Amino acid sequence: MTARAFALAATAALALAGCSSSTAAPAPPGPRATAVFAGGCFWSMEKDFDHLPGVVDTTDGYSGGHTRSPSYEQVSAGDTGHLEVVKVTYDPSRVSYQQLVRYELRHSEVTDAAGQFCDKGPEYRSAIFVADANQRRIAAAEIALAQRQLGQNVVTQILPAAPFWRAEEYHQDYYRKNPVRYNLYRQGCGKDARLAELWRGRG
Repeated sequence: MTARAFALAATAALALAGCSSSTAAPAPPGPRATAVFAGGCFWSMEKDFDHLPGVVDTTDGYSGGHTRSPSYEQVSAGDTGHLEVVKVTYDPSRVSYQQLVRYELRHSEVTDAAGQFCDKGPEYRSAIFVADANQRRIAAAEIALAQRQLGQNVVTQILPAAPFWRAEEYHQDYYRKNPVRYNLYRQGCGKDARLAELWRGRG
């Protein structure tokens, strides 16, 4: 059983009972835009993006598959083609789409086509979902930059925007609701250690 599977099993009863709605800190009025990223476990991607200035909300979900309204169990079984994703709502006057893409690439295992850290499987692939030609251009340029900096092949995919399906409520803001279990999962998975090793001295 993976560290993440253990954490899920430990909170299954609470999940069935329901949890309070998860949102980032209340955002002041202003322009809003959204972007969708896949970078492995959406618990961790949500936490990382929540700490980026200019991000006003994050939502865990599934995208890129071929079935409607998939469940976590279906996605985990690999039958739907979906990736675990985070939909990021942000203020473009405070953080640009380019900065979001760069942040995504530096917070996921961009050299492993099999998954992310301790989580392996097609649903954990690294990907950027683009809504238009400009986003595609930015994503391609940032991937090329990361590849030059790392001196390795970057396997992050650029995918066309697809329907976003919100994940079950117990996944939303998991790191806030279950800090001890989440921290054990993250440490056991080795995400931070691997990213430090991958990017050390490389920009």
